[in-house]
Formats: sequence, structure tokens, C-alpha cells
Amino acid sequence: MELFKYMETYDYEQMVVCQDKQSGLKAIVVIHDTTLGPALGGTRMWTYNTEADAFEDALRLARGMTYKNAAAGLNLGGGKTVIIGDPKKDKNEEMFRAFGRFIQGLNGRYITAEDVGTTVEDMDIIYQETPFVTGVSPAFGSSGNPSPVTAYGVYRGMKAAANEEFGTDSLEGKVIAVQGVGHVAYNLCRHLNEEGAQLIVTDINKEAVDRVVEEFGAKAVDPDEIYGVECDIFAPCALGAIINDQTIGQIKAKVIAGAANNQLRETRHGDAIHEMGIIYAPDYVINAGGVINVADELNGYNRDRAMKKVETIYDNIAKVIEISKRDGIPTYLAADRLAEERIERMRNSRSQFLLNERHILSSRTR
Repeated sequence: MELFKYMETYDYEQMVVCQDKQSGLKAIVVIHDTTLGPALGGTRMWTYNTEADAFEDALRLARGMTYKNAAAGLNLGGGKTVIIGDPKKDKNEEMFRAFGRFIQGLNGRYITAEDVGTTVEDMDIIYQETPFVTGVSPAFGSSGNPSPVTAYGVYRGMKAAANEEFGTDSLEGKVIAVQGVGHVAYNLCRHLNEEGAQLIVTDINKEAVDRVVEEFGAKAVDPDEIYGVECDIFAPCALGAIINDQTIGQIKAKVIAGAANNQLRETRHGDAIHEMGIIYAPDYVINAGGVINVADELNGYNRDRAMKKVETIYDNIAKVIEISKRDGIPTYLAADRLAEERIERMRNSRSQFLLNERHILSSRTR
């Protein structure tokens, strides 16, 4: 990868490489865009095959956060951190204290949070060195477990997508196939069951499936069968890249709306389901409840305020569908356009403000 060429192509602002020999910290902090505000994005710890893979992941994830935060209507930019190491055996207190000091040195341009391979406990350690961290323990004023909030946002977004396809946002009587029933999907199933939806579920974890079957009257199927079941809505809530050449031909649902990240294996698969007439709720728009929730911590966490903001995911999915129809493009592209248009409006507003300020200063010096 030609690093500076890549950063210039996708308009990245800053990359910081951090190392602390004593603790073994090797971290890459990427700030993609701060037009809307300071960059917010989690810290991922992973055993990358090469350092180049770590750099590429950090860059990709940071840019994704810019779009996610912008589409969610947050006054925050996008950033991300990756720490190279095995989260099961390489963690220590010194590592996260050192990392916290590096974040503090960015003076608020970047705010971190929990991600794959990191925990609330890790965020608590970082918090000892810097206030620029979210997702800490509730004892420090945090919002706690984000799964129920993420699930509620997915539920709201699913209703918006359903309204477009079925002419009503009521999910009563709708058959909904849920792939994966982890923490987020369990709470999503609870909302769907309360509204009277019929659930078909699958997961490699039999205990998780049994729980949903017992509590919500769901029907269980094998993991490979979930794509082809007769249903109104397919809700991917497990692995990414599940919309691909092998699965598209099996899908019978009219709507795809779920919590999983990176659901399209390639962008061409987004084009394909658009041509099939399937309403797709782009993942980074519909699953933004978690980041909306932790972002509220920056103002002193208020759950009622956060949940009201999460409810607007319904409106955001509706806007994406509107742009899709307006511009004749698939919804995954419409989601990007929604984010880009908001960023561009703010960028133009700031440019005009600076021009006005310069004009005033010039007038005063004449």
C-alpha cells in the first residue's frame, strides 16, 4: 500500500503510530474526518498477520466511522484505533495506561470506545489517563451494555424498511428470519415478539437458540437453511459478508434489515439485491444505536435523551430509501450519499463562515 497516496485518495486527516516498549503496546490511531466534530471510534485489538494488514484495517474502519456517525446525525467525525496483539494473552494495565496517554496527547481530536478485542474494563483503565473515552463502567457515568440500545435501533430501522415495502410499519404477523441470536439479536427478537411477529431463528450456539424458542415461540432452523426460508424480512445479526454469490439466489425475503456489520461481501451484491427489488437497510445506518448511545456520554449520559436519538434511525432509513428512489441508486450507495451530503453542507458552511470573518477583519483594517 502506498500510504500517503491512499490517505490522499480518501481524504484522511491524520495517522498516529504509538508504541510503548515496556508494555508491548503497538497501536495505530487513524483520524479520517473531523468536519462534523471530533473523531469517535472504538479501539480494536487483533492478531494481524502483518503490520500492513493492521494499517489497512485501521484506515478502512476509521473511514467507515465517518459515514456511520454522519448518517446517524451525530456531530462527530470518524476515527479508529487498532492495537496489534492477542487480546486473550497480551493485555496488561500498563498497555492501556500508555495508550490513554497517547489519546490525551491528541487533545480531544479523537475519542475512543470499546470494540472487538477490548472491554469495558480496558476502557476504565484508559479513563485513568484521559477523559476522551466512552463506554466505561456505569460507575463513571457510562451507559453500560450497548446491546439493548443497538437492538432497539435495528428494530426502529426495520419498521421503516417494512413501511416502504408493505405500506405499513407494523410488524404484526410478519415472518422474520433472524440469523444469529447473540446479545443484540436476542433483544431484537424481544421487540419483534412483543409486536406479534413470527420468528424463525438460527445460531451455532444451541443454548442461545433454545432460549429464543422457549421465550418467544420462535421456530429454529439449521444455519445453512436460514437464507432460503419463506419470510417477509431477513435480519442478518451474526457474521459479515453473508450477502454473496452463494446466498443471494436463496433469499425469499422482500426486506433485509439486521444488526450485522459489512453484510455485503462486495458492492456488486448490493446492486444485485437492488435489481431484485429487495429493500436493503444499510448496516451502518440501521445498527448505529450503539454509537449514538455512547456519544451521548460526551454530554453527561441521559438515557431518555439517548433513546430519543436512537429512535431517529427510523427517519434515517427512510431518508436513505428516499435518496435511493430520488437518484435511482441502490440503498447502500444512498447511505453513503446521505452521509456525504451532510459532511459537505457543514464543510461549505464553515468555509462561508471563514470567508465572512476574513471580510470583516479586512474591512476593519482599511
